[in-house]
Amino acid sequence: MATRPAPDNQVLAGRPFPLGAHPEAGGVRFAVTSAVADSVEVCLIGEDGTERRIELTERTFGVWHGLVPGVTVGQRYGYRVHGPYDLARGLRCNPAKLLVDPYARRITGRLTDLVAAQGFVGDPDRGPKSTVDSLGSVPLSVVTSPGGPETGIKPEVPFEESVFYELHVKGFTAQHPFIPEPLRGTYLGLAHPVAIEHLTRLGVTAVELLPVHAYADEPALIRAGRHNYWGYSPLGYFAPHPSYASEPGREVEEFRTMVAALHGAGIEVILDVVFNHTCEGGPDGPTLSLRGLDAPAYYLHTRRGHMADLTGCGNTLDAGSPTVVRLVTDSLRYWTQELGVDGFRFDLASTLGRPGGGGFDRDSAMFTAITTDPVLARCKLIAEPWDATAGGYQVGGFGPQWAEWNGRYRDTVRDFWRGATGVRDLAYRLSGSSDLYDHNLRRPWQSVNFITAHDGFTLRDLVSYNEKHNEANGEDNRDGTTDNRSWNHGVEGETGNEAITKLRARQARNLLATLLLSTGTPMLTAGDEMWRTQQGNNNAYCLDDETSWIDWTPPEEAVPILAFTRRVVRLRAESPALRQPEFFEGRTTLSGKPDLVWFRPDGEEFDEVDWFDEDRRTLCLWIDGSNSQARNREGALVTDHSWLLMLHSGDEPVDVVLPGPEYGETFKPTLDTGTADGSPANPGVLEPKSTIRMTAHSLQLLRAPRDHLTTPLP
Repeated sequence: MATRPAPDNQVLAGRPFPLGAHPEAGGVRFAVTSAVADSVEVCLIGEDGTERRIELTERTFGVWHGLVPGVTVGQRYGYRVHGPYDLARGLRCNPAKLLVDPYARRITGRLTDLVAAQGFVGDPDRGPKSTVDSLGSVPLSVVTSPGGPETGIKPEVPFEESVFYELHVKGFTAQHPFIPEPLRGTYLGLAHPVAIEHLTRLGVTAVELLPVHAYADEPALIRAGRHNYWGYSPLGYFAPHPSYASEPGREVEEFRTMVAALHGAGIEVILDVVFNHTCEGGPDGPTLSLRGLDAPAYYLHTRRGHMADLTGCGNTLDAGSPTVVRLVTDSLRYWTQELGVDGFRFDLASTLGRPGGGGFDRDSAMFTAITTDPVLARCKLIAEPWDATAGGYQVGGFGPQWAEWNGRYRDTVRDFWRGATGVRDLAYRLSGSSDLYDHNLRRPWQSVNFITAHDGFTLRDLVSYNEKHNEANGEDNRDGTTDNRSWNHGVEGETGNEAITKLRARQARNLLATLLLSTGTPMLTAGDEMWRTQQGNNNAYCLDDETSWIDWTPPEEAVPILAFTRRVVRLRAESPALRQPEFFEGRTTLSGKPDLVWFRPDGEEFDEVDWFDEDRRTLCLWIDGSNSQARNREGALVTDHSWLLMLHSGDEPVDVVLPGPEYGETFKPTLDTGTADGSPANPGVLEPKSTIRMTAHSLQLLRAPRDHLTTPLP
């Protein structure tokens, strides 16, 4: 490509902060961090591919900066860094590699030539510097203007009222027949009224979007002609992923429009963010951005310049580096303030608490910077509390302001309903996981409960397969976990056996009802409510096709599952006692009984020995709603009915004796997973101490009306 050097007087000093490319004073001010560079050039790329290099001569606080007059919005650019190439020290500066601005608001193009993007020749740990120019083979940054469409008023849904819905921007609408084809699989597709209607009718309060940061495919996928569908391979932490825009170049505007549409429906937007690694991979990966700017400032290294890998993805961002702390917090503030986002789910969040790659510190510099930031402290902050190492498993170990994906909840509930465990651990999970969260100033809603997620079986596959079936991924079924805790109910995969299909549907209802009736914050996975299948694939990260996309013309058996899910979400929303913001403490209530009581099938309370009986498959819990600790939006306590939840995972029916009159003068069946839509098979009012028969593998919820609770507490 041709290079046209710029006159020395073409660049003005500018300022170091904020970082990135910002239109101002009749030009654009560029600022990028590299403490190791000898010099940095900003490279302006023309529409014809020609390149104009301009040296940034000012360096302040390790930031190279300058204001270039005449540059306008839409200008494509990159950086070339001149400096040390010393692999023993982890230094990989190479001016032959055009680098994406870490603070770019837009990124265009993709990685097309792996050899051109490599910073080395031969051995990645000892090879000499590559002299192949990467221009034309790598993505480029784009200058953007600030502002755009309004993002609406943030709903600020109280955490205890939240129901999360994890979805993929493309996969959610890629096959929707009532969304115009140009909008399918885009930000505007998710903003379309029919998409919003599905979410509001379902009753969810927040969408948790799989990564929407601009990302790049890993070299192994490029060589195989595949694509990273999930997006856990970030390239830029400020740029919305461009392929989710219906009109190229308008991804920022369309993202803001999507947020406004969701906010208008009272739905919050939570982003799944990947601040633990980048798409540059291990030392043999491409040099696209951070590696070429200042690898030791961004990536965790061990002795002799080797890259540490706590993520299983080849590299690990150094959470103890001030450069990384600034990058992360600047990114989070941008998405919150400029793009309207309400919260974040941090992928492999344990890595952010392991500065230097050592032990986990819940008060690490990164966590402290996030939770003490006046903007970010108001966001919903959710940790995936593990990484790729044994030392990274930290469920229950995060600080007071963090909610967590509760992997213990997922495992225990799956085990209970497949008959693989007793009821002791289940009791903790149903009541908010106080064993994990009631010791460090946290609340029950900080347990994000889930049964399925993007990673693993769908709900339908969870009750249809014992083994993973990942052959379509091209890795000989070696990828994906083998610890699925699933049950195929006698046949692997699809079957025409009516008895098995009915049992599978009932088990799915059991799992959904348990999730939505447990204390804590429930998270549904998009498509589970429509009986979506991935044909037993539990790691469809590279399948950007009908395997992963939601089918909006589902089979007939999906209709009752959708109706059931809507019913239970609505029941939860209308029942404050089932989503309390405080842990159960045995406190005395208006009924004179503790706030939570556990019963055996014979109607007697559990004793100490009962909890250690691993053969128990039936558990009943009574929640007193007379003093539920739930509050309305003005902060006043609200009362509710009392509730009796009965779970039975045994292979045979069981007779359950209801509690005595002190727990309710009457009991009204409200939910029964033994029926297709959850309506009670026997809806009549029941007397205390009467007996009710539970079908094998079923759940029932009974309401004890609060009308008789008229005596105030002393």
